[in-house]
Amino acid sequence: MKLTKEQLKEIKDQQSHQNSTKRVTAPELEKILYEAMPALDHGFVRVIDYMGDDTSIVQSARVSYGKGTKKVSTDSGLIKYLMRHWHSTPFEMCEIKYHVKLPIFIARQWIRHRTANVNEYSARYSILDKEFYLPTAENLAAQSLNNRQGRGDVIEGDQAKQVLELLKNDAERTYDNYEIMLNERFDGSIINENKKGLARELARMNLTLNTYTQWYWKTDLLNLMNFLRLRADSHAQYEIRVYADIMLDTLKRWVPITYEAFLDYRVAGTEVSAKGKIVLQKFINNENISMEDSGLSKREWNELMDAFNLKDKIIK
Repeated sequence: MKLTKEQLKEIKDQQSHQNSTKRVTAPELEKILYEAMPALDHGFVRVIDYMGDDTSIVQSARVSYGKGTKKVSTDSGLIKYLMRHWHSTPFEMCEIKYHVKLPIFIARQWIRHRTANVNEYSARYSILDKEFYLPTAENLAAQSLNNRQGRGDVIEGDQAKQVLELLKNDAERTYDNYEIMLNERFDGSIINENKKGLARELARMNLTLNTYTQWYWKTDLLNLMNFLRLRADSHAQYEIRVYADIMLDTLKRWVPITYEAFLDYRVAGTEVSAKGKIVLQKFINNENISMEDSGLSKREWNELMDAFNLKDKIIK
């Protein structure tokens, strides 16, 4: 990721501001406020603004005055209780705003989380940057044979080179045509003074989905955790997971107590159905039960066995 001199100056200017406030702040998050954290080859994530911290969650849960309780251990216990019992509204009291630069195809996947306020870079108003996402060799994989929306083995050798060349050449070719239709280069220079450029809102349709876009994405803490629970998971697409991992670190800096509870109960925890609960009770009591007798589907059974490392207990 390379930032222009203007962008670096803007970040430095933003970080140099000293504003006094009576509101709660998160010291660790303040350290990286406005900073552009690299993602993929040309992308980034920046925290632009936030409201509240762990004590804000406690305060709203108790509907009390002040910053909440003075004992961190008490605050921690309450936040864990809220997380454990799926109480949601106290976590909605905190908000955060990100500035994200990302490939268009990831933006279209990301926007499915319809629980945020989004303002995207306007390709009707401005010319998109001449930057495209190209996967690294280790992330160039074939279609999975058993997962319709996943990746399989890594593509190597001449085929990998061919795929990367196709991606690069197509992106560059369509961008060149984009400039020709606009009659304008990405730096603002006119190509032919005697021609009219096509409207930007029309010319953009020719660009490939690996072209980078940008947006401001503002959400509350509850919906941020819902997003991260899905997109920081190992099964999520690699490219969006890169962004989620960066945002997971900002969560830790912002609300460390909530972060620990989130990892414990949402990320590392697991949900068990009523039928799955009966299976576990059988195993605890050293009673045998087969998949057929459990009432679970094969997939549900395997997921339960994997979650609790019980495959050696399967009764055939």
